[in-house]
Amino acid sequence: MPTKEKIKPAALSAPERAIAIMNALKDVYPDALCSLESDNPFELLVATRLSAQCTDARVNLVTPELFSRYRTLEDYASADVADIERIIHSCGFFRQKAKDIIGMAQGILSRFGGRVPDTVEELTTLPGVGRKTANLIVGDVYGKPAVVTDTHVIRLCGRWELTDTRDPVKVEKRLRALLPPEESNNFCHRCVLHGRAYCRAQNPNCADCPLREICPFAKKNGF
Repeated sequence: MPTKEKIKPAALSAPERAIAIMNALKDVYPDALCSLESDNPFELLVATRLSAQCTDARVNLVTPELFSRYRTLEDYASADVADIERIIHSCGFFRQKAKDIIGMAQGILSRFGGRVPDTVEELTTLPGVGRKTANLIVGDVYGKPAVVTDTHVIRLCGRWELTDTRDPVKVEKRLRALLPPEESNNFCHRCVLHGRAYCRAQNPNCADCPLREICPFAKKNGF
């Protein structure tokens, strides 16, 4: 019986490679879940804001106290900023993050009727909310097509030669063009998982990577 010919990275166009990588990631990481822990849309918004320049693991250590102490939007909107600063101190940039958390709650109450917005355009009018955070909320909370261009996604998509820029907005636009809309959000979650497991910024483990057969970066490094 003839053996199946291996797919060579050079033989695939970028759109074809994107779909091949998307399917491979689905096989390796069937459960594409956000690693930030939360129980409602605003808590996820807060956790995502805290994750800037901080690990998700650290955020998950900090948020239980914050979420048990502040339970409603009104609680956050009227919070003492110093108390929030104390709780989130270890996440870094705690003063600005505390200010943004209070401002987000106030903005949602005053302009969105107490409901976390469901569009990137509306979410990015809130303090401290950029497109990465907004896309996460839109995708994970509301189930809409979303592309979360965090550092893992930017790094991996560059190595896979799906993108040729590190500009998050340009990467987002490119991935929206390459991926089926219904797959884009989970694709980004799987990129994070793969970036942690194999495709690290330093010392990537190409030798054991399950995507090495279709990865231009692995090919260039002799795998």
